[in-house]
Amino acid sequence: MTETTQRSRQGVLFAIAAYTMWGIAPVYFKALESVPAIEIVSHRIIWSFVLVLALILLLRRGGRLKPVLQNRKHMLRLTVATFLLGGNWFLFIWAINNDHILDASLGYYINPLLNVAIGMAFFAERMRRLQLVAIGLAFTGVFIQVVSFGSVPWVALILASSFAIYGAIRKRLPIDSITGLWLETVILLPIVLVYMLFFAQSDNVNMLDNSWQINSLLVAAGVVTTAPLLCFTAAAQRIRYSTLGFFQYIGPSLMFILAVWVYHEPLASDKLVTFGIIWAALALYSFDSLVHQHRSKRA
Repeated sequence: MTETTQRSRQGVLFAIAAYTMWGIAPVYFKALESVPAIEIVSHRIIWSFVLVLALILLLRRGGRLKPVLQNRKHMLRLTVATFLLGGNWFLFIWAINNDHILDASLGYYINPLLNVAIGMAFFAERMRRLQLVAIGLAFTGVFIQVVSFGSVPWVALILASSFAIYGAIRKRLPIDSITGLWLETVILLPIVLVYMLFFAQSDNVNMLDNSWQINSLLVAAGVVTTAPLLCFTAAAQRIRYSTLGFFQYIGPSLMFILAVWVYHEPLASDKLVTFGIIWAALALYSFDSLVHQHRSKRA
């Protein structure tokens, strides 16, 4: 086995691990159902700050922080991206703990198609014909749900758009994932500390009063945030980004399975129609990507 083949296989395993962890995240957040979503997000930020700082020190990457902190333009863009990410985290946790896992799943199915549309609109990326058809199908699915069933999938649309815009901003920033994640937690940390110290009123605020099970889960928020990101980064370093894209459906598919068969969320007709059309759009998008990748290899 050549070194390149071995790295590719490792990349595939890392990609599967990353998207699987993201896909089963609802199980973790459901276990914290008694804790308000804003407090779970706060713990996620606090413990991610601690864990990622430890990684930066361990990997001796502290020198990468100063150039970013001294660049006002980069810090301003990172701050905008950070608030989008924080809002995405809050809405995702709220959706899970309020029986909207199907909406979260739909949002992350829509996300890759929205990424393609943003690439065309803001990065001058050329759109192939089947990609245009796929995006048109996705828009049609949402439009049918709004017109025929009178319901707007707000949770799905906000999750998809906030993460897609966050990704577009981060794509333009020359900041590696670990450094970027730690700076994002630094930006949000003062806000969540003020909230936890002066405004939080749930029974779980004082960790000394919590059971060890709840405290263990709250502290684990740092691992839940960081572990899949590190696997994703490792995968991106070992396999083509286009190949990595095919694994992104693992996450929302696992969420869909959990929502319907584990947590028994009702799959109403409006959601079923929308899911069906989005799945058709993703099938077209994936087929087009496979054909384009095959032609590129032959060329």
